[in-house]
Amino acid sequence: MLPSHITMLTYEEALAHVLAALPPAKPEKVPVAEAAGRFLTEAVSSPLDLPPFDNSAMDGYAVRAADIATASAEKPVVLRRVGQIGAGEVFAGNVGMQTCVRLFTGTPLPAGADAVVMQEDTRTDEARPDEVQILDRARPWENVRLRGEDVKAGTVVATPGTRLSAGHLNLLAAVGTASVRVAKRPCVALLATGNELRAPGKPLAPGQIYESNRAMLAALLAECGAEARVFPLVPDSLNRTCNALKRAFAECDAVVTTGGASVGQLDFVKAAFVELGGSQEFWKVAIKPGKPFVFGTLAGKFLFGLPGNPVSAYVTFLLLVRPALLRWQGAAETGLPAHPGTLAEPLVNRGDRRHFVRVRVDAAGNVHSAGTQASHMLHSLAAANGLVDVPPETTLAAGTNVRVLRP
Repeated sequence: MLPSHITMLTYEEALAHVLAALPPAKPEKVPVAEAAGRFLTEAVSSPLDLPPFDNSAMDGYAVRAADIATASAEKPVVLRRVGQIGAGEVFAGNVGMQTCVRLFTGTPLPAGADAVVMQEDTRTDEARPDEVQILDRARPWENVRLRGEDVKAGTVVATPGTRLSAGHLNLLAAVGTASVRVAKRPCVALLATGNELRAPGKPLAPGQIYESNRAMLAALLAECGAEARVFPLVPDSLNRTCNALKRAFAECDAVVTTGGASVGQLDFVKAAFVELGGSQEFWKVAIKPGKPFVFGTLAGKFLFGLPGNPVSAYVTFLLLVRPALLRWQGAAETGLPAHPGTLAEPLVNRGDRRHFVRVRVDAAGNVHSAGTQASHMLHSLAAANGLVDVPPETTLAAGTNVRVLRP
């Protein structure tokens, strides 16, 4: 637990504290076909060369390059066809002087051949089926995929912490990998608190609003590889909040709450967590939006208490919860992707906390404010496709080069 005199952490301090508290990734074996989006916990090496043999990159004819060194459309070189092989077949003979073998893309290169002439550079005559006219020369090894030119046997093709993409799965399958060891996905409970909240689709009474944070957070959890479990809405009651947290911690590895984490008379998340035996590590971070953020531990499990305002919940999730869940799965990279951009208009932060401003980046890399930056403004949240970190009491002028964080 942090010393009691620390009342507010910088973003870097808060993130470092969260990441240090997480356990190592727990591995499990899954089929490669089911491993998309999972994080490797051990390196995978190729047991074979890729390609595993010299093969044709074209439909055409396997030849000896020396035999057709003078070939042209005006003066074709005539070769004798001694066979034809398809992909998956092997030619039993050899390509000797002035001979060729018909073959197709992926066909193993016959012994004796050192080049492939593509079909478009040849001509045949039905009256002479065993002759092929070569209309262009080929250099040695032209149109040939050489054994091991992509991957050599023993090469590490995927490292621990890699998130497996479709391209990774293709490569792993191509070298014969049937299963991989990946990190178990953390199961995360989603709780939203507040007497004013109603589920979408139900009628609203005066003073009530539709709850929207759980749908947003479930989508964000899925994007970072976690399994979301959505729990019922929790009224503003210490007893009801205790019961909800108790059930959520019993069933899940971590709990993400929205609302009830500040200092209001009806904010019960912190009190309920402590009553259950949880250790509250910190609850204020010097960022905007999202100053009230609770992080705590309970019997080896974790509480992430987000603010109730949707924008604050969104930003604190991306900055503090997302990297925690990625690290929990052993990810090599936990930060948000980022790229440079140029401000199309000024961004102003008159406050004393870093402001992660919601922005919209166009195809040319110009960065615009996504709209009004108040933490309840959902339209600008939906319009945003990036965040820009604006220091306290700072104005970034139009034309300033900035680093854009991409969700």
